[in-house]
Amino acid sequence: MGRDPEQRPVTHAELTPAGGPPPPAPAPVLPVFHCDDPDPTRRGHAFGRAHGHRIRATVTAYRELFDAVGVAPQDLRPHGEQAVDEIARWAPDLYAELAASASGAGLPVWELALVNARTEVLATVGATAEGECSTAVHVGGPGAPHTIQTWDWHEEMAFARTLTGHRAGASGPGVRIFTEAGALAKIGVSEAGLGVHFNILSHREDGDGIGVPVHVVARRILDLAGTVAEAVDIARSARVTASTVLTVVTYDGRHADAASIEISPAGVAVVRPDADGFLLHTNHFLDPVLALGEIAAPSGSTYARHAHLHTHRALLADPDPGRWTELLRAHDSDGAPVCCHPQEGLPFHLQWRTLLTVSLDLAAARLRLHPGGPCTAAAPDTWIHL
Repeated sequence: MGRDPEQRPVTHAELTPAGGPPPPAPAPVLPVFHCDDPDPTRRGHAFGRAHGHRIRATVTAYRELFDAVGVAPQDLRPHGEQAVDEIARWAPDLYAELAASASGAGLPVWELALVNARTEVLATVGATAEGECSTAVHVGGPGAPHTIQTWDWHEEMAFARTLTGHRAGASGPGVRIFTEAGALAKIGVSEAGLGVHFNILSHREDGDGIGVPVHVVARRILDLAGTVAEAVDIARSARVTASTVLTVVTYDGRHADAASIEISPAGVAVVRPDADGFLLHTNHFLDPVLALGEIAAPSGSTYARHAHLHTHRALLADPDPGRWTELLRAHDSDGAPVCCHPQEGLPFHLQWRTLLTVSLDLAAARLRLHPGGPCTAAAPDTWIHL
């Protein structure tokens, strides 16, 4: 992870460290940014300069989405400035990185803060998601955890997919992240033996202004936490105004642990694996207290997706990662759109597609990614290893 921060997207072969096993045949390559500089300002500025065109395009795309769901244009700058204030108060180092990225990309920091606070901005107008991700984890077997999830979002946002690598401080762990260009984090893994999966939730207390963005909470956990307990403490320290669930998985080389940390303005709850070591999450609260304030999308696909994962969960216990992908290979025609495809005739803000399938390799502190849905992920050469 000591690559020149100014370098453009790397090839697939470069994603495998020297001395490691050879990669499979080249897969579709996502843009990658590596920088081991521990200084957040230098790191952020390098990223902004290297990926400025993509960051600016992401800001424009989110402006279009906010307009489509009814966020008033005059509210965008106040929302962005409030996000800036919350990030600067809660995580000054991450604010420094964000501000430097904005500067490197030629943007005011409040505009880039809108991308990081996109969940919070959408919550201000009650925009709930129909797609939005299914996660499955198994920690009940020998060895490292088995984990996999889909990332469902608007197809127009596919261009924003970005892989990043950095070191969390001068002596901190290396961290590898999948995110959107300009967002500080989403799904990731650290050399401290901790990984994070990410699913959005909706609660009736969401939307009261802009709090600490949940994407920034995910980044803070990846940078600083080494255990589930530490991740929970970080989540509880943030004042949030939108809900999400961060499924945190850890492995120290001998023991695995996991918990889904449900974060909401109404509180933070911790959901543990079942007796067989399975932990499954879609887009509704599993904690019974927080579930009282649940706002699920009208069609309720989150419940059908969760039921599908539960019924077929044994696939995740198999040592073959191909079987984990099978778990997610279900569509609307199967009664559970885990693998999500757009519906013809709907406007873009009502269309979802599975844009990424990703698992966490906790033993090697790497991500295993397929740039698309699980129904197109059968062949080994469609996967990227970062």
